Amino acid sequence: MKDNVKKLTLWALAWPIFIELFLQFLLGAADTLMVSRISDDAVAVVGFSNQLFSAMMTLFVTVASGAGILIAQKLGAGKAEDARTLGIMSLTVSGGIGLAISVLLYLFPRQISAWLQLPEELLPLAETYVSIVGGGMVLVAMMSALSTAIRNTGNTKGPMYIAIGMNVVHVALNYAFIFGAWGFPEWGLLGVALSTVICRLLAVLVLLFMFLHTFARPIRIRDLALFDRGLFGEIIRIGWPLGVNMSCWVFSQLAIYTYIAMIGAAELAARTYMNTLESFCFMLGYSIALALQIQIALLFGAGRMKEAYRTSFRALGIGLGLVFVNAVVIYAIGKPVLGLLTEDEAIIAFGVSLLGLNILLQPGKMLNMAIQNALNAVGDTRFTMWISLGSLSIVATGVSYWFGIGLGWGLAGIYAAMILDEYIRGALALMRWRGRKKLRAAAGDMADERAPVSSIRHDGVLEV
Repeated sequence: MKDNVKKLTLWALAWPIFIELFLQFLLGAADTLMVSRISDDAVAVVGFSNQLFSAMMTLFVTVASGAGILIAQKLGAGKAEDARTLGIMSLTVSGGIGLAISVLLYLFPRQISAWLQLPEELLPLAETYVSIVGGGMVLVAMMSALSTAIRNTGNTKGPMYIAIGMNVVHVALNYAFIFGAWGFPEWGLLGVALSTVICRLLAVLVLLFMFLHTFARPIRIRDLALFDRGLFGEIIRIGWPLGVNMSCWVFSQLAIYTYIAMIGAAELAARTYMNTLESFCFMLGYSIALALQIQIALLFGAGRMKEAYRTSFRALGIGLGLVFVNAVVIYAIGKPVLGLLTEDEAIIAFGVSLLGLNILLQPGKMLNMAIQNALNAVGDTRFTMWISLGSLSIVATGVSYWFGIGLGWGLAGIYAAMILDEYIRGALALMRWRGRKKLRAAAGDMADERAPVSSIRHDGVLEV
């Protein structure tokens, strides 16, 4: 496996992830562009619903993410059978959790949307979209488990190819279902929901076929009943802090969407459009951070601690340069692009102001993603959990409300709090990583394992 680790450079891992994320971005942008032809209210509902779905996803992404890190570590250590078992358990457990979420969102879409303070005039649209797309969350759970397992074996190209196909099919179905092309009825937002679920189903089928042949020994259908309590305990040990971490972030974002919904529908639509533009910056940084996590987990499993440490700073430097340049470019072209999405001058003005603040936000987000992923890759997930609990609950959620609602600063105040949160968490994570606590502990454990076993005979002579 050590030779494989050498081949899996940051670039080799990152570029397929970037292409996959870029295609997902295009899919989201196409969604937003096509939905904008229905109404700005429909755009607001889609943006709001996606935040709700992200909150629900943390329940199964916890398992998938924990298993993914362990798969890379086990492969780095040459334990291929353990990696195979981890992949199987990730799929079955995540799928079960996703099925429970699907039932909940299908049965109670209107009640959940109202509870989250969605404006009353948007509830009928939310009821349609949340029930259909939310009812298919089991597919998202399976996609997450399958793609994470495949990607953490070092095969980042496979999920990329599937993203290409999913992107093409989704745009085609959106066009057919929204505008009534090729003999289909004009279904509007209902068509967007149906298109999303159909594409996810197709992606799951292809990912499942790829997953069955990902590991050294092919997976048979009967193997899906495999469960190892010891390995599952390792998933939970690494995964539950990841789950808390992700939950803190997603629920803070959901709270922020709720605050923006309290301000007004125009601000909510502006934030949704802004997310579409911001995604281009984010995906550059995230592709590097995710590739870094895979690479460090492989190096960590192989016992190459110094190389793992140095790799993180090289990746961070590349990521900071990329996201800053892209944030500036997007700000420069932001107004005309927003003009293509909506004719509402108030929404465009809100969006442009957010793009300016985005130049400050993205470097902090890159620092956060890279260094927290490095810590997660070596199993230091509890630390990232604690800093997320503190900063996301106090700064991202509490200070956002204070600045945006309490002081009346609106969207600008909420964004200022988000920027502050990113830099606080990034700085704390960097201090922890520079301390090398987990790397030194692991290096010591490996040295102990390689050391000869010594004992003292009854006559006082040291035996080795």
